[in-house]
Amino acid sequence: MVIKVYLATSSGSTAIKKKQQDVVGFLEALKIEYMQLDIASNEENRQWMRENVPGEKKPTNGIPLPPQIFNGEDYCGDYDTFFDAKEENQVFEFLGLPAPPGSKKPEQPTEVAEGPAGDEEAVLEDTKAASEGEAPGLHVTAEEPTAQIKKTPRQDEKDEEEDEAKEEEEPPVSEEEEDEGADAEVEMAGSLRIDSKLDLIDCLEGNL
Repeated sequence: MVIKVYLATSSGSTAIKKKQQDVVGFLEALKIEYMQLDIASNEENRQWMRENVPGEKKPTNGIPLPPQIFNGEDYCGDYDTFFDAKEENQVFEFLGLPAPPGSKKPEQPTEVAEGPAGDEEAVLEDTKAASEGEAPGLHVTAEEPTAQIKKTPRQDEKDEEEDEAKEEEEPPVSEEEEDEGADAEVEMAGSLRIDSKLDLIDCLEGNL
């Protein structure tokens, strides 16, 4: 089938002229055979185009504007759908034509299977473990060595100096104080002996 482009050669709209030139120029660049059918000078072309454009593609006033594209009698679309197909590299599909050999096909989006969030976290942890040289799923906790406090020689000297300072602060005991302490102990021991004898005498007299 031949591609038919319905257009208005004497249109006063700059936008319509630009759209028509865009469609025709692109078809010529791809070397696609087509026919130009003028609706401005041919009433039959105008009526046929209006009758064969689907209702959902017509504007609110019911009169479709050029350019309108057909493949034989099959409707392809207007300029907007043509432009979208060109941007997505699907012009041959839009026109209903087989793509030439070696043409680039549009890439289909790759679907990624969605799994539970826990599986994704596990994969991330395994990947991290592998990068650190650990087996996946194996977590090794290193034991921290017990801290041992060791005194340095400087600390030992400091402790000795403190002990010496304490000894110096305590006043020495004189010989007189030592003798007085000894006498007091003797007197206390004697008084204890006398008390014990008196208690014994009282006990005997009570029995008599």
